[in-house]
Amino acid sequence: MTLDTEVSSLRQVPLFRGVEPSRLKLLAFTSERVHFEVGQRFFTRGDAADAAYLILEGSAEVSIEGPAGPIRLALLGADALVGEMGILADQPRSATVTAETAVTALRIDRGVFLELLAQFPQISIALMRELALRLEQTNQALAQSRN
Repeated sequence: MTLDTEVSSLRQVPLFRGVEPSRLKLLAFTSERVHFEVGQRFFTRGDAADAAYLILEGSAEVSIEGPAGPIRLALLGADALVGEMGILADQPRSATVTAETAVTALRIDRGVFLELLAQFPQISIALMRELALRLEQTNQALAQSRN
């Protein structure tokens, strides 16, 4: 895949829509395109948070281990960002992410990701909104599970 194709893919992601093409080209150049087969893990709960992943194609399950086995927290598809929470919190991974279908993703190194947030406040704001939405959805799911 060419660098221009990578940039075109990044422009489709709502998080990166306000970033100029030259910066997206730099992001695409400094990131690594990775592939995961069905059932392959991006990372496991407790791993070091060394990168975030932008899913370009396919879907991945976010889960944690419960008393009766894995509990699915989310199913993510194209344009979803995963792994950013560990980077932002400077904590180990809080969940396991596994490819549900074949996945093509962009692996964004921790340092590159943090630099991107520092240079583009609009990305930081969009990310905060996304995390707040996830927290609200988790709160609602927790409230429903107690009824």
